[in-house]
Formats: sequence, structure tokens, C-alpha cells
Amino acid sequence: MNSIVSFLIAFGVLVVGFVLLIKGADAFVDGSSAIAKRLRVPSLVIGLTIVAMGTSLPELAVSVTASMAGNNEIAISNVTGSNIFNLMVVCGISALFVPLKVSRESLTHEFPFSVFCAILMAAFGATGATINEGIGSIGRIEGIVLLFFFALFLLYTVSTAIKARKIGGNEEEDEGEGLSMWNSIVMIVLGMVAIKFGGDFVVGGDAALMGQEFSYGAIALARMFGMSDTLIGLTIVAVGTSLPELVTSIVAAKKNEVDMAVGNVIGSNIFNILFILGVATVITPVDFVFDNLVDTIVLVVFSVLVWGFTWTKETLVRWEGVVMIICYIAFVGYAIFRVYAA
Repeated sequence: MNSIVSFLIAFGVLVVGFVLLIKGADAFVDGSSAIAKRLRVPSLVIGLTIVAMGTSLPELAVSVTASMAGNNEIAISNVTGSNIFNLMVVCGISALFVPLKVSRESLTHEFPFSVFCAILMAAFGATGATINEGIGSIGRIEGIVLLFFFALFLLYTVSTAIKARKIGGNEEEDEGEGLSMWNSIVMIVLGMVAIKFGGDFVVGGDAALMGQEFSYGAIALARMFGMSDTLIGLTIVAVGTSLPELVTSIVAAKKNEVDMAVGNVIGSNIFNILFILGVATVITPVDFVFDNLVDTIVLVVFSVLVWGFTWTKETLVRWEGVVMIICYIAFVGYAIFRVYAA
């Protein structure tokens, strides 16, 4: 199979995968949000849980698929790259539309917890059980610890939702985004199916058709252009799987649902590290190379920067959003440079 045909197949499957991920996540979020609103759950809690988990399902599909296929660098760099993109680009672009008001509770509880999660990931990777020539690993025990912290986070958000319902909850109890309970369930199921296959297509691999062997998806493109799996995970896969967060947060910001926009990003970042990385490492331990450690430190620094931006006036304004987008562009430039300078 010639190189042009191979490229078109690899790229075409990647695009189809992204479409399935985006449409699947969109359907999942719409169905889940409709059910959550019928249960009178506040917007911030919806953003931290239902929407965050729904928009993070592409990352889950990609990282778990990559982990099962032994492509560990994509599994770990997808989580790190997605979190950096969520924080700097999703929040940054949303702030361009409307100032993002961040509640004091988020600043003192959820936001610092997301920073803690990034530090925990860096600590696990740097002190992994098998250190060899700068390579560590995050193993099954660490994965179980991550899932334990995720369970604690869920308990916290559930208690927050119960407390909010007692003092008023969400007034849109009967609105349900115009969807019946049955339609909501159907959308959730269809969304999950689309996300599953979308994750398979985005990660890619090897296949055979009519006696012809070919590669497809991100792995095939990485091979063609000599790009490392780490760079593919940090850029193409991370941005692609974070598109649901970007679209959801922008729409929420434009509708003045700023609690949902901010909660979506914070919740997604927590979900990515604790649940996605936890599940992936329980399935099979993942390597944690020096570049992964650098990227995780960058995530911690960016998290503290945005936390500082929002702490002063409890609001993320337009100029701060611009600074965040510039920082992300600089990071991607550095990630590309270190690959081709090596």
C-alpha cells in the first residue's frame, strides 16, 4: 500500500474517530444533564460530575484503549495534555466570551484538590517502582490509590449536591432540556457506544482488509512523521479528546452558566487523573518517562497560575484568558522542539 493511500486511511480514520468522540460525548452530556436537572442538582455539581465525566469519556476511551494495546506513552501523555488544554485553552477561550466567576468554595476546595491530583501523579511517576535510565512507572497499587481518592471526591460532590438540594437546589427541575427520561437514557447509551468506537479509531493500530495490512489513527500518523507517542498524545490526541470540554464550556459561558463552565474543567481534570489514569494503570502499569514528569510539572505550574488569577477577584477575565492561551501555545512549541531537537 503506497504512502499516500496509507496517509489518507490513517487520517480519515482519525477524523471519523474524533467525530464519534465529539458527537458521542455531546449526546451523553445532553442526556445526563437532562436527568440531573430533573433531580434538582445545581449547575456547579453538574459541571463537576455529570458534564465533567461525560466530556472526559473520550480521554477514558483513548487512555484505556492505549493502555490495553501497550501504548503507554499515549495513555499518560493524553491525560497530561488534555488537562493542560482544558485548563489553559478551554478556560482561556471561555473567559474571552464572558468573565468566569469562580465561587469561593471552588477556590478553597475543588481547585486546590485538582492541583493536589497533578502533584500526586508527578510523585507517583517520579518514584515509581521500576526506575531505569530516567523511566519510572505508575503501577497497579498507585492506580488503586488514585481510584480511592476518586471515590472520596465523588462522596464529597454527592454530599454537596444533597446539601444544595436542602437549601433550594436547582429550580429547573422540570425543564430537563426538553428531553424525556427515556430519550435521555437512549442518548446516554448511544453516546457511550460512539465514544467507545471513537476512542478505538483515534488511538489506532494495525488491521487487515482484503489481504492488505495497514495502520490507522494516531499511531499510524506518529510512525509516518517520526513523531513520538508522547508528542502525539500531548497534541493531536489531547486536543481532539478535549474538544467536548471546549465546546461544552464555551456554550455554558455564552449562556452565562459560568458555574458549569468552570466546574466542567476542574471536574474533568480531576476525573482524568484519578479515574482515567487509575483505571489505565490498574489494567496495566504505564511507563512514566522524564518528559512526562516535565509535562506534569508544567500542569502544576499552570494550575497554580490560573488559581492565582481567579483568587484575587474570584473571576477569570479576558486579558487573563489571553495570557493562558499564549502560555499554551508556548508549551506546545516547547513540546515540538524537544522532540525534533533530541
